[in-house]
Amino acid sequence: MEKKVQGKKRQKTKKELEEEQRALALNQAYIHNVLSEELELADPTPDIQLLFDLFNKEFFYGSLKFISVKWSKRMTLCAGICRMKGMAISIGLSQPLLSLRKRSDTINTLLHEMIHAYLFVTRNYFDRDDHGDEFKKHMRRINQSANAHITIYHTFHDEVDSCRKYWWRCDGPCRDKPPYFGYVKRAMNRPPQAADWWFAEHQRTCGGHYHLVKSPNLPNKAKSKDKSSDKSSDTSSDKPTTSNNKKKDKDTK
Repeated sequence: MEKKVQGKKRQKTKKELEEEQRALALNQAYIHNVLSEELELADPTPDIQLLFDLFNKEFFYGSLKFISVKWSKRMTLCAGICRMKGMAISIGLSQPLLSLRKRSDTINTLLHEMIHAYLFVTRNYFDRDDHGDEFKKHMRRINQSANAHITIYHTFHDEVDSCRKYWWRCDGPCRDKPPYFGYVKRAMNRPPQAADWWFAEHQRTCGGHYHLVKSPNLPNKAKSKDKSSDKSSDTSSDKPTTSNNKKKDKDTK
């Protein structure tokens, strides 16, 4: 006759209990004070999937469970974006930009994009302004509830510019005109070309040619050749792409 051996439930160690208590405390802090200075030290690089799941449950009534969230290494012009393609909704966060910022900027950007996702899910995205009354209503609600600082736009100009390692400058009349002074700055080595939506207008109104004046691989002599860069090197000057954005892509500037 076989003896039945009842397995005893293993008791958790003191360290495991402490970790659970710490996790619970962090969760409570996430919910009630998502921008806590203590969390900047205790959790400086948060897991965005865990944050997403927690925020979905607390602030969006669990309605975003089928939405994906991930880091993007290629996003260099905006901190976050929410896309809807067919019935699929996804959130992307810029790793190059947000890795240079405080943890609180990741939190606020994620919540910003989750509001866009919630408006997609509830089919309440018909404001003429992407950040209209419905967006602002949820922004105020979550800011008050979680002590967050969600805003309409996030302007990370320095971080955006640091990602733009390739600079071209036009030799035509537009080099003397604000706001770009002939510069085009990009994160990838892709020269201004006919495929750019603004290029035909540039050729019609200016007619100049673009020359590479700054890149990681450009010799120092070539980099210093363009002495007039002091006038506009701080100007953010990849040509604006808002006219080419799809209506259902909500991005955090």
